[in-house]
Amino acid sequence: MSVVINTNYAATVAANNLARSNEMLQKSLNRLSSGSKIVSPADDAGGLAVSMKLSASARRQGAVSQNIGNSVSFLQTQDGVLAVTGKVLDRMGELKTLYNDPTKNTNDQANYDAEFTELKNQLTSLTGEKFNGVDLFGTTGMTVSATEDGSTSTAISIAGRDLSSTATGVGTLTATGATDLGAITLADITDAIQNVATFRAQNGAEQSRLGFAGELLTVNKANLEAAASRITDVDVAQESTSLARYNILVQSGTAMLAQANQSAQVALKLLQ
Repeated sequence: MSVVINTNYAATVAANNLARSNEMLQKSLNRLSSGSKIVSPADDAGGLAVSMKLSASARRQGAVSQNIGNSVSFLQTQDGVLAVTGKVLDRMGELKTLYNDPTKNTNDQANYDAEFTELKNQLTSLTGEKFNGVDLFGTTGMTVSATEDGSTSTAISIAGRDLSSTATGVGTLTATGATDLGAITLADITDAIQNVATFRAQNGAEQSRLGFAGELLTVNKANLEAAASRITDVDVAQESTSLARYNILVQSGTAMLAQANQSAQVALKLLQ
């Protein structure tokens, strides 16, 4: 091999290897410090695109799960009002039974009527209850999305429950014409209790479905996050091994470049 001064091939090769090793060392350091193996889009362009879509889908799953939780809270609040309504109706039925006692004089009946009137007012108040400004009772229901893509085919319907309607019997008890216990029948009260009980059963069924829908969303969100993690998250054990490798290569490459640079001194000795 010729002895030359202008070109040091060994030093050039050593410098290129050192630059490559140093580049990989810096990339390994960046991955370990960030926790992501895709530090720049150039690392895995396709994987980055897929992971972005998976992460966005997982975030939407979380948002839908929160919406379902709010709907469950709505139904729980509604059921609480219905439970109190049932208690009021129970007391009304008790008052009606006591009112019909033939041993009661008109003053006694007037006393029962006084409590009955207050209970009527309470029933009227209950029918106007709200949840976060939204009416708990009315003719209009709600539709709750159960999937992150907003599909209407899988949406869950929450039925509207008009507690003040005469069809429920509650409206009959709170009507202006029902001025006292003598103006209503026990059947009016028992019908109202039956309808409120049906409302509570329907409410429970909707809560049950929303609960399972929320559970599915939680599972799907976890799976999507795991899928995105496999693409973007760095394997610390594997990357630590790579870091040690490139660290050694940089050190050895630096030492060999120094040796290659000294090889040109052979030519100087020949000129002496």
